[in-house]
Amino acid sequence: MATRGDAPTMSQGCLFCRIADGDLPSRTVYEDEATLAFLDINPLAAGHTLVVPKAHHEVVAELPSDLAGDLFRAVAAVTPAVEAAADAPASTVAINNGEAAGQEVPHLHVHVVPRHRDDGAGPIHGLFRDRPDLDDDEMDAIGADIRAAL
Repeated sequence: MATRGDAPTMSQGCLFCRIADGDLPSRTVYEDEATLAFLDINPLAAGHTLVVPKAHHEVVAELPSDLAGDLFRAVAAVTPAVEAAADAPASTVAINNGEAAGQEVPHLHVHVVPRHRDDGAGPIHGLFRDRPDLDDDEMDAIGADIRAAL
């Protein structure tokens, strides 16, 4: 495993590390010291952009808090630019956090997908067909479990 600064990378095996290292080409739209944003090669909409930390971290839980701030500052800068370029009034900003959630590249990345009212994609809630019907006790219990895990 190689390192970029103090952060681990897998630049030989990780597609996004190879892009961040300049070993693979990308259609880069934004770059700073910690992050990189480039057009998705399989876009869901024209302008679909991925924002990645340059350091290799697979999922949100692995991301140091300072890098999380850097990543979301980049997302905040890129999102309105993507919307403007795509003449889109809105966007979906999403992370598939882990393979079970649909993450295909094991390097944390934020999708910025420009959206139009008539694009047919619907809200993120449309991803879930069998939503739970939780009563107050179940909601309180899961809330307590989350607080305890923090």
